[in-house]
Amino acid sequence: MNRFKQLWSKLRSRFWFTPSLIVMASIGLAVALIEADSVVSDPWLAQWPRLFGAGAEGARGMMSTIASSMMTVVGVTFSMVLMVLAMASSQYTSRILRNFIRSRVTQVVLGIFTGIFTYCLIVLRTIRSGDEGAFVPNLAVSFGFVLALGGVGALIFFVHHIAASIQASSIIASAAEETIKAVDRLFPVKLGQGSPHDDDEQPLHPPDERNWRSVMAGESGYIQSVDSEGLVRLARETNTIVWMDHGIGEFVVQDTPLASLAMEEPPDQETIDALQATFSISRHRTVDQDAAYGIRQIVDIALKALSPGINDITTAVMCVDYLTAILARIAPRSIVSSRRYEEGELRVIAKGPSFESLLADSFDQIRSNAKDNVVIMARMLAAFQTVASLTDSPRRRRALGEQVQWIAELAKCSVESAHDCEGIDSQVARVREAIEAEPALCKG
Repeated sequence: MNRFKQLWSKLRSRFWFTPSLIVMASIGLAVALIEADSVVSDPWLAQWPRLFGAGAEGARGMMSTIASSMMTVVGVTFSMVLMVLAMASSQYTSRILRNFIRSRVTQVVLGIFTGIFTYCLIVLRTIRSGDEGAFVPNLAVSFGFVLALGGVGALIFFVHHIAASIQASSIIASAAEETIKAVDRLFPVKLGQGSPHDDDEQPLHPPDERNWRSVMAGESGYIQSVDSEGLVRLARETNTIVWMDHGIGEFVVQDTPLASLAMEEPPDQETIDALQATFSISRHRTVDQDAAYGIRQIVDIALKALSPGINDITTAVMCVDYLTAILARIAPRSIVSSRRYEEGELRVIAKGPSFESLLADSFDQIRSNAKDNVVIMARMLAAFQTVASLTDSPRRRRALGEQVQWIAELAKCSVESAHDCEGIDSQVARVREAIEAEPALCKG
């Protein structure tokens, strides 16, 4: 099942997959309508001569016009897509390009245009004049006209979609929405609902009391996903413990340790292959099992906005706001413990994210690039207060308090205006008081 999900995710991210499905559907539709034309009697179609009364030359001309115009529209659409990709890469960050490529709207619209073109070619091939044994699939030709009108509507919609999608607010909101969905999928259980608390430190090294055998990575790349059930099953079948040397989102180098097994003897090739198969490694990261990568995309946009060459404070503020929404989603949730048990037996020691690491990923670099920027500092302080109100975990609140302290230190050494310093100090005091206060959360 995990391999099927990985395959489906890869196919969905391919720019050609959805258009190919639509083209195949258009071929099937053309063949079905042509066959229907050969079955339906001419007297029945003759009842509507204005709809189904085109001759061979007229039908051929209309199909040729529609096909050629659709190819022109495809060229214009590709040009628009390439322009958007180039602008988004230079204006925001190259890491959001994959979101544009994965856009279902773009894939469907391109599929519609190429599908109409293919449909017209199939129908055009069957039209014959009197010398060739006259046959005009009037029903298919008329439906081709309907498809052409639909293609015009799709083009108008696509122009609107492109204009809306290149706005900073749309790009940031899209990345945040995808990340929040990943958070809901990865951390579904809220604290206080009987789940293991996530305040345990992630293990940096395997326990020394066991004999650990390293399994090397078969290729270099980023770990996109891990089949957790497959790891537990492998550990059970080999009666061992699997310790992950690398977590999801990390880069692994070929022939370096990928994971370790607690075994007296080196694992056989079958076990090595089974372990490597549970890790999906690729050239790029995805958000599916890597919420930190979604955060990374928004942080990169904020850093580009704060750069001296762009200095777009409004965009940076939006990034902080959406990062706040993501962390607010994570704050009351339980991050699964690194130790995975089955029937009381320790099977897997995983390497995964923590609230502190996700908090640092969200704000550390933005804070470093926010010197003298009172607006961003104030916005981050407000973010920490909001997130703190949603968690009663002492450890998480302590991490938020440390972030507040670092903002206060940054303001002290970089903000020159006495008025601005007083404002920041006052807000720091309010946020500290809110973090140290008892949270007003509904229990249970």
